[in-house]
Amino acid sequence: MTSSSSGPCAGRRYARVLSIAGSDSGGGAGIQADLKTFSALGCYGMTAITAITAQNTCGVTGIHGIPPEMLKAQIDAVMQDIGVDAVKIGMLHSPEVVRVVADAIRTYDMPHVVLDPVMVATSGDRLIAQETVGVLVQELFPLAEVVTPNLDEAGWLLGRSLQAVEALEPAAQELLALGARAVLLKGGHLPGDWVVDVLCARGILNAQKLQSQRIATSNGHGTGCTLSSAIAAHLALGRALPQAVEHARQYILGAIAAGADVTTGHGHGPLNHGYAPVPQRSYLMAGADASAAPAQS
Repeated sequence: MTSSSSGPCAGRRYARVLSIAGSDSGGGAGIQADLKTFSALGCYGMTAITAITAQNTCGVTGIHGIPPEMLKAQIDAVMQDIGVDAVKIGMLHSPEVVRVVADAIRTYDMPHVVLDPVMVATSGDRLIAQETVGVLVQELFPLAEVVTPNLDEAGWLLGRSLQAVEALEPAAQELLALGARAVLLKGGHLPGDWVVDVLCARGILNAQKLQSQRIATSNGHGTGCTLSSAIAAHLALGRALPQAVEHARQYILGAIAAGADVTTGHGHGPLNHGYAPVPQRSYLMAGADASAAPAQS
């Protein structure tokens, strides 16, 4: 159970999702993409900013980390008043920042944590210090409901390159062995006409293979941020993880297709997050507070 306002409107509330991530000044990724996604899927979005980047569709020209104590203050402000139904974690640039986030998850018993281990921007720019990787695995993998690395991120975590679809499931199983409860390993960087992702979870023998036809476009900036925030939104709306992943993939495929032919900047453009917005609904609360919206299929 999470914190909530007890004012005159406490009988109803929105599905609440917190993004703990970096800011993208170009608007295509990071907290900007997360907030657009939460809104498009009918959720109430909040943020705790970990870093400010000078970034556009062509690349990252600067990163300024938010002091850990200010990050903690942002999370405390949200949790002590509004509360959350799900959390998306993105760019965490230093070990100190990782520890602040892990401590907050434990302190507030945050539900439905989706960890997107952001390490490299679409442009190829590195976003995380090497010494942070081990701390992230140790501190956050066990606390997350699902971890959502792409091929490059999984390769860094495992210390080897992943070059084929056949390598996805064994790699996802290895990531589970590092402490994750569930892993969605995204295969979008592999060549071919079909994109294949693999969802593995502890206690489930067979991995779930998710396939979709590749959409021809250079507008892929923020796809990882958008997918992980869409998963968090659907978890906040009461869906179980497999269904949340399926609905999130449907949303992102629609957003990619809707923005495929649009020119924004001179590099990798963004998705069309608002191609089919869902009205933001409020939900009756079971008591003084409730930790999730009513279950949806």
